[in-house]
Amino acid sequence: MSLEANFLDVKIMGREYRVACTPDEREALLLAVDLVDGKMREIAQRTKNTIAERVAVMAALHIAHEHLSAAGGTPGITISGEAVDSSDIKRRIDAMGARLDAVLASQQQLDI
Repeated sequence: MSLEANFLDVKIMGREYRVACTPDEREALLLAVDLVDGKMREIAQRTKNTIAERVAVMAALHIAHEHLSAAGGTPGITISGEAVDSSDIKRRIDAMGARLDAVLASQQQLDI
C-alpha cells in the first residue's frame, strides 16, 4: 500500500481542518477526532469557556492524563526522562490550568 499522503477534512468544535493521513490511518484518525471533539465540547460546556485555544489545551491535558492513568497511573511514570507519580501529574495539570486562566483573563480584558 502506498504511503502517499491523502487528506481528510474533519470538524472539531465547528471548525474545519484538513489533515494528511494515509488510507489505513483514516479510521484511527476519525476516532481521534471524535475523542478530541467530545472532550473539547465537554470542557467548553463545563467551564462556560469559548476560547478555543484554552479549551484545546485543557482537552489535551485531560486526554494525556487519562492516557497516563490508563497506562498504570502508578508512581514511576516517566515523562521526558523524569519519573513522576500520578498525583504530581494531577498537580501539574491543575497548575497549568490556573496559569492559563490568569493569562487568558488578562487577554479577555484587552479584547473588550
